[in-house]
Amino acid sequence: MRLAYLGPPGTFSDEALRGAAGPDDERRPYPTIADALDAVRRGESDRALVPIENALEGAVNATLDGLVAQAPDIVIVGELVLPIRTCLIAGRDLEADQIRVVVSHAQPLGQCARFLRRELPAAEVRAATSTAEAVRTVVASDEPWAALGPCGAAVLYGGVVLRDGVDDDPDNATRFVWVAPAGTPPVDAASQRGWKTSLAFAGAGDAAPGWLVRCLSEFAFRGVNLTKIESRPRRSQLGHYVFLVDAEGRIDEAAVADAVAGLHAHCEEVRVLGTYPTRA
Repeated sequence: MRLAYLGPPGTFSDEALRGAAGPDDERRPYPTIADALDAVRRGESDRALVPIENALEGAVNATLDGLVAQAPDIVIVGELVLPIRTCLIAGRDLEADQIRVVVSHAQPLGQCARFLRRELPAAEVRAATSTAEAVRTVVASDEPWAALGPCGAAVLYGGVVLRDGVDDDPDNATRFVWVAPAGTPPVDAASQRGWKTSLAFAGAGDAAPGWLVRCLSEFAFRGVNLTKIESRPRRSQLGHYVFLVDAEGRIDEAAVADAVAGLHAHCEEVRVLGTYPTRA
């Protein structure tokens, strides 16, 4: 199976994929999350494993936006949770007061923000497309730079781990989702740990008082628990949003199906982004 992920090799996405892929699967790195999702949509890859939520920084907007923009061509078919342990990595041994720049993906920069303020207050923070790219950049540079990323990336690219476990919370974790072409069966469908259905909905009535409450009440009145709600700009007009929710249960269960059908009375657009076994 051809599996897309946010590369290059050595990212947390790569770490998650190595723990989940089969021995004969082909791991295919892409420079951005959008590229990984688009590879599935175009048929270049059979699935993608992409981060969707972090315990410290919340939603990964690139994944949410990609799912909304590319549905119904691709859907979520599974999820997994990876404990995150971020390291401070450089190309050579450096003292903290020698470090002038810290490079990483925006998510780890946020997940380690307290560490950066406390331990490296004079260092400039710069964003990279991925943690592995950040490590490659600092290892290749002669400047006193450091990166935030997996310890495995230091091994892969010849870096030096200056500090291990610099996350602002030791229980840091990221939830990843498997994304595949629409119609693909869920991953590990025999799971007994429960199911989750992810949805997106939007409507011109979102400016009216109580509109969102009425939408959410379709689930509450039927006893369907919502475990997460997010909003993203609808992009057609300032102040209008696409709402994304995770509901407990399968889309073919009567209560969930009826709640989704009820949404159509309030919304211009309702999309099922996937129904799959839960791991979080």
